[in-house]
Amino acid sequence: MSALQRLQAKIEQWRVDFEALKSENAQLKVELQNATGSKEEQSAEIEMLKLELEEKDAEIEKIIAQVESLLA
Repeated sequence: MSALQRLQAKIEQWRVDFEALKSENAQLKVELQNATGSKEEQSAEIEMLKLELEEKDAEIEKIIAQVESLLA
C-alpha cells in the first residue's frame, strides 16, 4: 500500500468518523431539548400543584373555623 493509498484510507476513516460524530451530536441536541422541555413541564406542574395545595389549605381552614363556631 502506497503512502497515497494509506493517506486516502485515513482521510476516508476520518470522514466516516466525522459523519458519525455529527449524527451523535444531533441526537444529543434532541435529547437535551427533550430534557429541557420535560423540566419546564415538571416546573409548571409543580406550580399548579402548589396552588392547588394552597386552595385546599384555605378550604380546610374555613371548615375548621366553621366547626369551631358550631362547637362554641
